[in-house]
Amino acid sequence: MQGFRVRYVLATKLVNELVEAADDKQLSKTIARYGRVDLLCIDELGYMELDRRGAELLFQVLTEREEKNSVAIASNESFSGWTKTFTDPRLCAAIVDRLTLNGAIIQTGTESYRLAHTKAQAGQAAAS
Repeated sequence: MQGFRVRYVLATKLVNELVEAADDKQLSKTIARYGRVDLLCIDELGYMELDRRGAELLFQVLTEREEKNSVAIASNESFSGWTKTFTDPRLCAAIVDRLTLNGAIIQTGTESYRLAHTKAQAGQAAAS
């Protein structure tokens, strides 16, 4: 509505797309496409372990965007737990470094929004 280009993607979907693009010799074009949006929202980072190749490709996208365009990451895992997602400690540290430089970390709590919403709906149904 404000004219900004925003792209929302699940972390695993993004990594899969990058791997396929690399296999098809389209990686530069795909990374450039993700680099052009004003805000890239990556959801569910930290849920699945990424192999080294996938993690390196994601790092390339983050590096392309560094200090140019914004990235929003949603994760229920703290940075210290990201070593389960990014099994190479140096790569994990580099990714956290890219994301936290001039960034804002917003902690929303530990209760799931979906769970709270379901409980509220159940309570409303029981009251009717």
